[in-house]
Amino acid sequence: MTSLLLIFIIIVLIIVATVKFKVHPVFSLIIAALISGLATGLGGNEVMELVTRGFGNTLSGIGLVIAFGTIIGIFLEKSGGTTVLAQRVLRLFSADKSPAAMNLIGFIISIPVFCDSGFIILSSLNKALSRKTGIALVAFAVCLSTGLYATHVFVPPTPGPLAAASILGADLGRVILLGICVAIPVTIAGMLWGMFLGRRHDKLPGKSLEEQENSFLGTANAEGNIYLILSPVLLPIFLIALRSVATYPSFPLGQGWFYEIITVLGEPVLALLTGVGAAVVVTWKEASGKRGEWTVKALKEAGLIILITGAGGAFGEVLRSVGIEKLFDVESMSPTALLLSAFAISAILKSAQGSSTVAIITAAAIMAPIINVTVQQELMSVLTVLSIGAGALTVSHINDSYFWVVSQFSDLSVKEALRSHTVGTLIQGVSGILVIVFLSFILL
Repeated sequence: MTSLLLIFIIIVLIIVATVKFKVHPVFSLIIAALISGLATGLGGNEVMELVTRGFGNTLSGIGLVIAFGTIIGIFLEKSGGTTVLAQRVLRLFSADKSPAAMNLIGFIISIPVFCDSGFIILSSLNKALSRKTGIALVAFAVCLSTGLYATHVFVPPTPGPLAAASILGADLGRVILLGICVAIPVTIAGMLWGMFLGRRHDKLPGKSLEEQENSFLGTANAEGNIYLILSPVLLPIFLIALRSVATYPSFPLGQGWFYEIITVLGEPVLALLTGVGAAVVVTWKEASGKRGEWTVKALKEAGLIILITGAGGAFGEVLRSVGIEKLFDVESMSPTALLLSAFAISAILKSAQGSSTVAIITAAAIMAPIINVTVQQELMSVLTVLSIGAGALTVSHINDSYFWVVSQFSDLSVKEALRSHTVGTLIQGVSGILVIVFLSFILL
């Protein structure tokens, strides 16, 4: 309990340092990691090893994804590609409903694609829509981030729920079916919060649809080539999604030469690099003589985001080394109490160390012995997987790399991100467990 209180105090201190005293997140997170390790009895060398390992491991997974995704966004933005997609979205949805459109896009994309990658790829579209509609960027950021997050924690084949289903012995088909049923109201809750934030901000001087069409770069030419122009976004998403299908436990696409190729091309780093190549080809004419300038601009933007993300990973690595899951002693209990306990454990793990996937897997390991002795084992295991997923939504804040991706790619200060994205994930998590408990009354 002392370790848990210490971690809570350190997290509060980070929030105060970054919000009130304007300490840069890179420094506050690294200092917090050092203090956390030393205060919990770790040696200085061990703490430094954890910090460097956490920093490196985090960036090994997402560093190049951030860099390549930023390049794609800059190339599409400078060439007018994102404005073309913005125009199409606005034709399908009214301007006031365009944040809801981003929520729907995020909901679909995040089933096969990591939410971090999805947000990075689509962030430039968020900014284009905000400029064209006059709706505050925070509304688009929250609608997209919550849409991506909902399916990320509830619907396989994302790693978290897939691993939890395996640990708890839950039927994967039921997890997918009920996961979608839970994810729908959860993503709507996030969307409503984002729309509410948009209404709280003054309407910016957006353009009418006719003015937008006249202002789009190369719109007349782009209309007939929409899929070509958007290929830098669609291609990596397709490759990553296809890899998820190919590596499904039943291997629906076989295990031959096609499987070998797609598992390589579908790796997020290589998929995003393919998107960069497509962006260069598609914008070849518009980017003539400017490719170097655009690339340097993108890498400068990505550099700070990468440093902050790595610092958050270092902090999370030190917290994981404390063995926070050992601070809980869960005993056999009623179905409702069991689901609430699974939610609470996952939420504490998530809030303490940042990673939703780690929180889901750790909470599943804690709950596995309890599930094995329940009467309605099969269905309870499915609902417990989903309860753990709801906990992993609660909450995304400063030690979560996704928090920094959302805030930095949406031009939000730490304070603004905490008030918008973090509160949105809290609303989603609570909404999720309420839906799951309701389902338990019907199904058990």
